[in-house]
Amino acid sequence: MDTELAMKTLRHWINESENIVFFGGAGVSTESGIPDFRGTDGLYNQEYKYPPETIVSRNFYVNNLHEFYSFYRNKMLFPDAKPNAAHLELARLEKIGKLKAVITQNIDGLHQMAGSENVYEIHGSVHRNYCLRCHTCFDASYILSFDGPPSCSECGGLVKPDVVLYGESLDQDTINASIEAIEKCDILIVGGTSLTVYPANGFINYYKGDKLVLINKTPTEYDDIADLLIHDSIGKALTYGL
Repeated sequence: MDTELAMKTLRHWINESENIVFFGGAGVSTESGIPDFRGTDGLYNQEYKYPPETIVSRNFYVNNLHEFYSFYRNKMLFPDAKPNAAHLELARLEKIGKLKAVITQNIDGLHQMAGSENVYEIHGSVHRNYCLRCHTCFDASYILSFDGPPSCSECGGLVKPDVVLYGESLDQDTINASIEAIEKCDILIVGGTSLTVYPANGFINYYKGDKLVLINKTPTEYDDIADLLIHDSIGKALTYGL
C-alpha cells in the first residue's frame, strides 16, 4: 500500500473508532526540535566523554553527580520546545472522545502541553523533580537554575528528576494502566519508536485487535505484524485529510 493510501485508510479508521490508544516514542518529539537518542543526529551518534546510555544510568547518577547534571541540563531539557501537529491532533482526538490514552516513552511533557490529559509517561517526566530527603517537588526551571547538582530549598537535600534511568524499574501502576488501555482499544497507533527498548516494545503484544498501525520514518522489526504501515512523518500521518 502506498503512503498516501495508507494515510487515507488511517483517517478512515480514526473517524470510525471511539477507542483509540496511541503509543509513542522519541520520533513524536523530533518534530518539535527535540533530538532522539538513536537517530542519525541523535545523542548516541555524538561524542561525549562517556556514552549517553552510561550517563543516564542509575550507577552513573550515583557516582558522577556533576557530570550527570551537566549532561541532563544541556541535552535532556528543552524549555522552549512546543507541541507539534502530532501532539495537537492527539489532544483533539482525546477531547472529542475518540482517543482514550497516550502512552509515551518521552519525558518532555509535550502531550500535556498540547492538552492531552490521559497520558501514561512510562519513563517519567522532566517536569517533576523531587528532593530525595524531604520529597518536596520542583519543576524543570528549578533544575536549570543550578550549575551543579540541585539542592532542595527546604532541607538542602539532593533534587532528582522523576525520570527512569537505565538500571531503575518502571512504575508498575503506569505499566498496568498502559497495558489495560491497549487490551481494550480498537485501534493501536504506534508512532515514532524503533520498538527496541524493553519492556516498552512488548506492549504491542497485548493488543488483540486488527488495526495495529505503525508510523515510523524507518523500518522496525515489528513492521511485518502491522495491519497498516506508514513510513513518514507522524504529524503528517495523523493530520492527513483534515
